[in-house]
Amino acid sequence: MKTKKTLLASLLALTLAGVAHADLTVGVVQPLTGPASGLGIPVKNAIMIWPKTVAGQNIKLVVLDDASDPTAGVKAAQRLVTEDKVDVIIGSSATPVAIPMADVTAEAQTPQLATSPAGLPPGKDKWFFRLPQSNNVMAYAMVEHMKKQGIKTIGFLGYTDAYGELWLKALTEEAGKNGMKIVGTERFARADTSVTAQALKLTSANPDAILIVASGSGAGMPQKAIMERGYKGKVYQTHAAATPDLMRVAGKDADGTFVVSGPAMLGAQLPDSNPSKKAALEFLDGYTKAYGAASANQFAGHGTDAYTILEKAVPIALKKAQPGTPEFRAALRDAFETMGRTVISHGVLNWTPQDHWGYTNETGVMMQVVDGKFKVVQ
Repeated sequence: MKTKKTLLASLLALTLAGVAHADLTVGVVQPLTGPASGLGIPVKNAIMIWPKTVAGQNIKLVVLDDASDPTAGVKAAQRLVTEDKVDVIIGSSATPVAIPMADVTAEAQTPQLATSPAGLPPGKDKWFFRLPQSNNVMAYAMVEHMKKQGIKTIGFLGYTDAYGELWLKALTEEAGKNGMKIVGTERFARADTSVTAQALKLTSANPDAILIVASGSGAGMPQKAIMERGYKGKVYQTHAAATPDLMRVAGKDADGTFVVSGPAMLGAQLPDSNPSKKAALEFLDGYTKAYGAASANQFAGHGTDAYTILEKAVPIALKKAQPGTPEFRAALRDAFETMGRTVISHGVLNWTPQDHWGYTNETGVMMQVVDGKFKVVQ
């Protein structure tokens, strides 16, 4: 009898030990191919150099390519929640992919950390949290800079999809508050290889400034089109264009362009008073050591920030349940909402039940392309 009790006790101890150190399964859905690959690959790269554990739990990564395609992204998310039973999904960096993925993660009650500034209808983002800043927050910083530049009229050249629509809405509202007028609106698809006609219409209207709403390498083509039409006004780009691809594609035509950004890529250029300076420097140091100089972009910062967030939220969730269970996924979602002020490379987050964006109007930092490099505008 004593032997049986000892054996049962040993088996119970082993079982509990296994539960206490269960794998935290993280699903990663990113555009590793296709037009948005310049955004997704850096996120994946940053995640691949994460520590192997968080809060004592081994991290199991399942990385899938959404190919910059919404249908592929939905299928990847469905696989992750049904077959891999992931505890959290990180992705996508393509807004048109992240949005339909949200239906899958909501139905499966699995937290989703989107790496694109995807907007969802009110009440639809219970399981959906954004790592990028909201377009409203970034539009605030941009319009504040435009005011200082004396801008009164603005032309808009942006994507036809949700990212473009959300930026147009944010810009229109913020510009209107400050007596600025949108005098021309032109659109183009992510897959388009030319915007000559749109650029001609906008430059002919001769607004004081033109805002280009595009992402990654896709931001370079409209930039060149505008400059090749001889435009002499101010050109602005969004935080989705704050990558080296802008200069790589547009070359000298990018010089002088103003780009709004979070603090992640700015490192030593940030004042010591910026709360994200330390996190930004650590991100840049770790990423460039792994992948080389000038390899980082702001999307890589989202990959690093995701670990910082898990590092804070997972211990909270573990007080209620263990990874691999519906109870843990719910506890992790709740932890995101209640973990409080969290400093990351992209700013200071404070997610709440009412706000799954979490950033304040102090977040945006204006940069300018000078001699092929981003410089903080003082």
